[in-house]
Amino acid sequence: MAAAEAAGPQSGESVRIDSWIWSVRLVKTRSIGATACKGGHVRVNGERVKPAHSVRVGDEVRLRHEGRERIVVVKRLIRKRVGAPVAVQCYVDNSPPPPPREAVAPPGIRDRGTGRPTKRDRRELERLRALDSFGSRPPGAASPGGPSGSGATGVTGGSDVPGEPGGSGRPGRPGRSGRSGGRRGSGRR
Repeated sequence: MAAAEAAGPQSGESVRIDSWIWSVRLVKTRSIGATACKGGHVRVNGERVKPAHSVRVGDEVRLRHEGRERIVVVKRLIRKRVGAPVAVQCYVDNSPPPPPREAVAPPGIRDRGTGRPTKRDRRELERLRALDSFGSRPPGAASPGGPSGSGATGVTGGSDVPGEPGGSGRPGRPGRSGRSGGRRGSGRR
């Protein structure tokens, strides 16, 4: 409590809204608070406010930040940033509970010392990513492997542009489309 009183304004001074939301740790920096005010993400008693708006005890502050809305009622005015236990005593939190975090496996964490992923490891990771994106694809959208879904690029030879009819898929190798048989003519490696 002593820290909150020491951080409070002198008698007759007002506290800016951007400074107050930074002081009570609703945002990380004062400039983020000012940017939120300029963008219309901060409302005091239902009205959008500028960063220099003076806040008073009893005001309801609504802040949209990091995909979440915070609704707090000002209980004490402070100008300087204080520790989290002291900051919580400066407002009444009426915010809805945060949305639950999705249980998602970390994308590419490997054991230390295992080196770079092998080709097999990369293919498994790509297969997992394809399965993950499969559920989020809108209906009627093409699959990652193209219309046939086989994973082939549809390359037949002739042009240097991959996926273009007659394309060899390999830049700098024009004219290889007419060959047949062997590794070179198949377009695979």
